[in-house]
Amino acid sequence: MTEEILAKYDLVIGLEIHAQLLTNSKIFSSDPASFGAGPNEHTSIISVGLPGTLPKINEKVVAYAVKMGWATNCTINKYNRFDRKNYFYADLPKGYQITQDEIPICQRGYITIRLKDGAEKDIRINRIHMEEDAGKSMHDKDSSYSLIDLNRAGVPLIEIVSEPDLRSAEEAAAYMSEIRKIVRYLGVCDGNMEEGSLRCDANISVRLKGTEEYGARCEVKNLNSIRNLQRAINYEFKRQVKLVEQGEHIDQNTLNFDAATGITSVLRSKEMANDYRYFPEPDLPPLELSEDWIQQLKSELPELPEQRIKRYSEEFSLSRYDASLLTSDKAIADFFEQLVTHTPHYKAAANWVNGPLQSYVNETGKGFSVLDAYAAQIAEIIALVESSKINNTAAVQQLFPALVSGDGKSVDQLVQELNLIIDTDDSELLGFIGEAVEKYPAKVSEYHKGKKGVLGLFMGEVMKISKGKIDPKTANKLLVEKLESLK
Repeated sequence: MTEEILAKYDLVIGLEIHAQLLTNSKIFSSDPASFGAGPNEHTSIISVGLPGTLPKINEKVVAYAVKMGWATNCTINKYNRFDRKNYFYADLPKGYQITQDEIPICQRGYITIRLKDGAEKDIRINRIHMEEDAGKSMHDKDSSYSLIDLNRAGVPLIEIVSEPDLRSAEEAAAYMSEIRKIVRYLGVCDGNMEEGSLRCDANISVRLKGTEEYGARCEVKNLNSIRNLQRAINYEFKRQVKLVEQGEHIDQNTLNFDAATGITSVLRSKEMANDYRYFPEPDLPPLELSEDWIQQLKSELPELPEQRIKRYSEEFSLSRYDASLLTSDKAIADFFEQLVTHTPHYKAAANWVNGPLQSYVNETGKGFSVLDAYAAQIAEIIALVESSKINNTAAVQQLFPALVSGDGKSVDQLVQELNLIIDTDDSELLGFIGEAVEKYPAKVSEYHKGKKGVLGLFMGEVMKISKGKIDPKTANKLLVEKLESLK
């Protein structure tokens, strides 16, 4: 499929994001909602819907849904109703799902996404509704049977349904990332896509550019990573354009995405709303929320990512790029907030958090909270670098690893033991520079012919000879002077 042909078409995407809520119990029963129990240990007669049992709404689920609505600029509906969505599947023990159809708790919201080129776009949210999760079918545990674990049945979810405003895989990824950040900042969901606590269905269609009417859409189910979301969208765009170009009809199907092959396949024909035979849930009365309670929940909202980005730019004079990295995860932002209480070097603090500290967290598999105890000492290291008493390379590669090794020594003790204090005697530094220059006479000639890139080679050699105990800025200045003097 050529780019010229693809350019004739608009890609139209709407996302349905399911967020598993961080409550102790399930949405309609007191059964534990936690992950990790043995098969069917977190079930009761209510979870499996035995005759005579009655559901009862979990108040925290409603509160979390309202907070998500406020965070995404939605209208909060005071009057709510639950509905039954009827379908038969082995891991749906009641034969129906309790959800919200006609009257969801939140409607008509939006979030703003920012793309790589800096462009911003508002993505409308059609609705946010509350519902219960189904159980889990396992097809690879037994050679003869599929097994059912109903621990997840009744676990509370909110479903965030966007309007079909997304026009590329990049926009869909940005939207998904923003929703994940918001649920994590609110503390309503851990946002872990790999474990399924945040998952996404993508509704994808194509139409000729300039056409108002939407094409037939296919729904790709249960995408469990942002990368797979992008891959599935790009594959479906090409597949659907190819069908249209060949004059074929696009069947409105529900699809599965195979992460190993990168292609979609048909799970079943796409159900329509009337296939589910929605009707009001007879065992739950309508839910009416007071204005005071709704406003109280609004007052409890934390500072959200976009608000922090703006504050970091204004209060700490950071670029949007730095502020965006710092606020990409609440734990990172919280650590940065702690670090800057110990240092006025805000830009340097941001560089440390986004650079070596992030690398340390990634390599160790630990969260940023493990660094909380070292915030004051890291600020001391930053001060030493900023005052040119030690160089940044030595700070990152030697001093910081020694600090977090767990022996409890102070920064001053470690600096002395590692012999990291920069020698301010320029005569010794000039000697190091002389050795480096004498080692590479051919490179000196290249420098004189205009190849300034060889400065990096000389600086590397000077660092090696000095064992890192130099100020790079001073060394670079003296190195250039030395090379110029040899012309």
